[in-house]
Amino acid sequence: MSFAVIQMVSQDDVLANLRAARHLLEQAAAAGARLAVLPENFAAIGRRDLPQLGRAEALGEGPILPWLRQAARELGLWIVAGTLPLPPDDQPEAKPHACSLLLDAQGQRVARYDKLHLFDVDVADSRGQYRESDDYAHGARLVVADTPVGRLGLTVCYDLRFPALYSALRAAGAELISAPSAFTAVTGEAHWQVLVRARAIETQCYLLAANQGGFHPGGRATYGHSAIIDPWGRPLAEQAQGEALLLARRDAAEQAAIRQRMPVQSHCRFSVELV
Repeated sequence: MSFAVIQMVSQDDVLANLRAARHLLEQAAAAGARLAVLPENFAAIGRRDLPQLGRAEALGEGPILPWLRQAARELGLWIVAGTLPLPPDDQPEAKPHACSLLLDAQGQRVARYDKLHLFDVDVADSRGQYRESDDYAHGARLVVADTPVGRLGLTVCYDLRFPALYSALRAAGAELISAPSAFTAVTGEAHWQVLVRARAIETQCYLLAANQGGFHPGGRATYGHSAIIDPWGRPLAEQAQGEALLLARRDAAEQAAIRQRMPVQSHCRFSVELV
C-alpha cells in the first residue's frame, strides 16, 4: 500500500526531463511503491510552443506518452503523470488542457483529469503575472479512479485554493488525492503548507502533493516542499528544494478510524455541485 511523491526541477528540454523523471520513478519502484505522482509540467516548463507539443502527442508523434507507457510497464508502477499539454481526445487541433493522466502498471490510461482552475493571477515575483488561460483551456469535470493504494481523486496546483472541489472528490469516494503542482516561490511560501494540510484535514484523505522545487527558464522560481500529508493533517514526508523522492504507506485502518471518530462527511449540512 505504499506510494511515492516526486519533486523535480524541470527545464525546457523534454528529453532531459524525461531522463530525470525515469531515474526517480526507478527509485520509487525499487522502494516498493505501487503508485507515483510526478509534478506539474514535469516534461517541460517555460516553453511557448505548448499547442504544438500537445498536438504532436495527440497525433502519436511526440515522445512523452510513449515514454510514460513504457515507464509504467517496465517498472510495474501506476503513475500520475503530473501535467502535460493535451487537446481533447477527439480534437487534436483544439487548444490543449493542462492534463493529468493516470496510467496503470501495464501502461494503460485509466483516467484523465483536465485542470479545472487556471492560474491567471498577478504575483510579486520577477515575472509579475501568470496567465495559464493564454495557453490552456479549462477542464470541465472532477475525476476519481480506483488504484492499488486506494480510490484516488485527481487535482492540479491552483485547484488547492478551491476546497469545494476537494469536498466533491471526498463525496465521490476519494481516499487519496493527488496534487501535482508548480507553485511559485512567493505564493508557496505564503500558503502552500497551509493549503495541503487543510485539504487533507477537511477531506480526511492522504494528500500527495508533488511540487516543482527550484529555478526554471524565464526567471521562474518554484517553492518545492513537496509533501505527503495523512488524513489527520500530519506531514509524513517533505522535501524543501531540488529533486527528491518521498515515500509513505497508506494505513487504511487508521484512515477508517479517523473518519469514524470525526464523521465530518455525514455531518455536512449542504451539498456541493460543480458547474
